[in-house]
Amino acid sequence: MKTTNINFIGNRNIALIFSGVLMILSIGSLAVRGLQMGIDFTGGTLIEVGYQKAADLTVLRNTLDAEGFGDATVQNFGTAKDVLIRLKLHEGLSSADLSSKVLEAINKTTAEPASVRRVEFVGPQVGDDLAEDGFLALLYSTVGILGYIAWRFEWKFSTGAVIATVHDVVVTLGLFSVLGLEFDLTVLAAVLALIGYSLNDTIVIYDRIRENFRLMRNKTTEEIMNISVNVTLSRTIMTSLTVILVLASLFFLGGEVIHNFSIVLLFGVVFGTYSSIFIASPMALLLGISAEDLMIPVKEGAEIDRTP
Repeated sequence: MKTTNINFIGNRNIALIFSGVLMILSIGSLAVRGLQMGIDFTGGTLIEVGYQKAADLTVLRNTLDAEGFGDATVQNFGTAKDVLIRLKLHEGLSSADLSSKVLEAINKTTAEPASVRRVEFVGPQVGDDLAEDGFLALLYSTVGILGYIAWRFEWKFSTGAVIATVHDVVVTLGLFSVLGLEFDLTVLAAVLALIGYSLNDTIVIYDRIRENFRLMRNKTTEEIMNISVNVTLSRTIMTSLTVILVLASLFFLGGEVIHNFSIVLLFGVVFGTYSSIFIASPMALLLGISAEDLMIPVKEGAEIDRTP
């Protein structure tokens, strides 16, 4: 692919305003609406039932609502004949009693009864522990990124990478909050994968910027960043398109179980690519990165050693 000459860094203010608006909307939605936590985090009962023919989810939802299970989440699981029913905690009812009542309710008005495949119960304490551990994993990974890039590159690059990664995570969580999508352990795993993808893109660009700082002594910092982003653009686009094709296949063909997982990664790949170009490098520029920050220090006595 021919190397482009797009003025990415020159348009950084437009991108920063756009990202700032997205961040405000996302944080506002998270503060007001919050996330719709799945039973992995809140506790509850998961019931998988099977039918001989494709199940009508609308009828199932209306039936459960009429029988007092209005909080039930009903979705296909793998095939149209398999249905997953998620219920929040019901005080005074054991998991076995709850599954019996649900099965009785959905079989009451149908000629083809459903059969229970499995019943799983997640207690509220387990849900709290999972939520705490999950968000600690997000925190630890962010701190790890900060330390790794500061050690490998420079703290100004490190700060830029962390800001870009936090941007991706907050905007993705904001999407889930605005759309009211369920946030469960699968989605959390996708968010962690998103952090890795976004970071990888950022490091590729940072690596080229560092290399060009040492090769192009007569260029300004902004010019070197623009050249570096343009040189790596074809690799960035090809990698992203390949990943998007795989994720789109998972989204359309993978079934409901990994639907939200695919949404996080699809959205994350697009914004991870965007932030590695328009957020990470401009942030390092705003922090005052320069060629002097990346020069290899000359060892004391090096001149003396070269003298015969």
